[in-house]
Amino acid sequence: MDDLRLALLLNAVSPAVGGVLVRGEKGTAKSTAVRALAALMPDVDVVAGCRFSCSPGAPDPGCPDGPHEAAPAAARPARMVELPVGASEDRLVGALDIERALADGVKAFEPGLLADAHRGVLYVDEVNLLHDHLVDLLLDAAAMGASYVEREGVSVRHAARFLLVGTMNPEEGELRPQLLDRFGLTVEVAASRDPEQRVEVVRRRLAHDDDPAAFAARWADEEAALRERIVTARILLPRVELGDAALRQIAATCAAFEVDGMRADIVMARTATALAAWAGRTAVREEDVRQAALLALPHRRRRNPFDAPGLDEDKLDETLEQFGGDDRPDPDTDPDPDPDTDPSGPDGGPGGGGVPPQGQGPDSAPPAGQPEPSESPAGQPEPSEPAGPPAASTGAGERAAERAAEPFRTKVLSVPGLGEGAAGRRSRARTEHGRTTGARRPRGTLTKLHLAATVRAAAPHQRARGRSGPGLVVRRDDLRQAAREGREGNLVLFVVDASGSMAARRRMSSVKGAVLSLLLDAYQRRDKVGLVTFRGTGAEVALPPTSSVDAAAARLEELPTGGRTPLAAGLLKAHDVLRVERLRDPSRRPLLVVVTDGRATGARGGDALALAGRAARLHSAEGTASVVVDCEAGPVRLGLAGNLARDLGGTAVTLDELRADSIAGLVRDVRAATTGTDSTVRNRRAA
Repeated sequence: MDDLRLALLLNAVSPAVGGVLVRGEKGTAKSTAVRALAALMPDVDVVAGCRFSCSPGAPDPGCPDGPHEAAPAAARPARMVELPVGASEDRLVGALDIERALADGVKAFEPGLLADAHRGVLYVDEVNLLHDHLVDLLLDAAAMGASYVEREGVSVRHAARFLLVGTMNPEEGELRPQLLDRFGLTVEVAASRDPEQRVEVVRRRLAHDDDPAAFAARWADEEAALRERIVTARILLPRVELGDAALRQIAATCAAFEVDGMRADIVMARTATALAAWAGRTAVREEDVRQAALLALPHRRRRNPFDAPGLDEDKLDETLEQFGGDDRPDPDTDPDPDPDTDPSGPDGGPGGGGVPPQGQGPDSAPPAGQPEPSESPAGQPEPSEPAGPPAASTGAGERAAERAAEPFRTKVLSVPGLGEGAAGRRSRARTEHGRTTGARRPRGTLTKLHLAATVRAAAPHQRARGRSGPGLVVRRDDLRQAAREGREGNLVLFVVDASGSMAARRRMSSVKGAVLSLLLDAYQRRDKVGLVTFRGTGAEVALPPTSSVDAAAARLEELPTGGRTPLAAGLLKAHDVLRVERLRDPSRRPLLVVVTDGRATGARGGDALALAGRAARLHSAEGTASVVVDCEAGPVRLGLAGNLARDLGGTAVTLDELRADSIAGLVRDVRAATTGTDSTVRNRRAA
């Protein structure tokens, strides 16, 4: 945990660093470590009675509780405010009483979590699961240092400068790039594999559970010393000198790793300065720049969501050495303090910079595939394939996993109709955010006022209500909620043919590239994804529906091929997955993407294609939107994928047509085909 502790302490020394994103597997005490930071933060001087924590020395001139001329000061502990993943917009930014604003002209404002977190810490556990509209509000507040509440011409503004700390498990999905870039530093945490350390963790946890007060008292002196060291570093921070040589190294490092924008340079400079102050020095050294790079750059050099975070440390050292200047501090004139204040870790221990094991990054290539078998006729068993190397073979007739081709931008596939699922960017839906399409009576708390509809509802009753002045007499029954239309995220379930026919002529590389492209599109549109594969004698759920698109990409990369083509089994398995997901999340509409050449084989004497057709019609009967990605190749095409698409009530598209720069009518075809299916389903139900 050296990197995690160091990153948190550096932000305590210099909040301008910009916060910390903590990535790691479950059960690694991420939340415990972050919550412990609050007890180490120095007290904050605030204006007495101000709900927005204004500083007595420089109060916010636009504070809703102001003005604060000659207001008394008070000291209080720094706050750590937790933002729940399921919080409402009003809970985050504050609530404005619309009824009083319209009837009385009074700005009755109740501060939200952003106001509570001003000059403190805003902590978001499972930040990658935060809804998009809350992420947008966080981005605005982080960029402007203020929160704005706008409701039909009535506005409230207050300062909102906070230290943003988030924890997440990468298995549950990644962050939007805009929010990811707002975190100054990032660290990777994992449970220790050392038995002695694990024993000590268990021993301390049990001791805390037995007697929390005694356990806290045992470490009180160390916490007090750490708090004092933070205060000392804060006092020293303004006197730390960032020389030209260090600035050149920072700029060269950011350029060498091709990070976007200039925020990385600024964060690295602030982090290196904080490291020097933490070590008790007044000059930034090369080791400070190196440690700053290891903390500030890994999450900024990712080019797509499937890249693993991390830095090539050899490349980093070469860059620092190449651009090191002659004005680096002389160890004789700027000696290190005692070993306990070594900048490499908060306790004098080594800091690793949160770099994953080398060889697991995005540039590490998987083993190459083996030559693949020739294609077999439709309805016939595929011939057995020669065995591959013993280490790569996973069973009779299977081939080693083949690397995916380069991904590309795909056409937008959407579910027809108007849904009510979770906010996203794929299909049309009724949402709390988007364009206004009408008005309705509010169900519960009013969140988005439709002003014109409210005035129309109140206008006929003004004489009966005794209106005598220019003001409009508005009652609660007059209020109207704005009905809005936006976009929702869907469940995109991939059903991928991994049989021997798909492996023929090395087509699996292109197929994986296409699925990877669709996964990238699903990531950008905030979908849940699932992966069903079929080959040999049956089908399996390679990845249950999840928000972790990169987990699906990893499973796809490892997918071997070979054997028969049990198409019916794959469709039935997909039907089972969708049935369970409808019970779990009935508002999230599914989109079935079948990637196959349409061939089907099974036991001798059976009609595999007929079985596949019956399985496909199960999906059609339930109105599931579907697309068949036709992977058939060669000069002679049997058109089996098109037949499957008709049975599914969807549409078929070739690998070439899937690209965004071809066939502009693809989405219209999907909608038209599925709308026809919807009509058929309605007629059947009516009958």
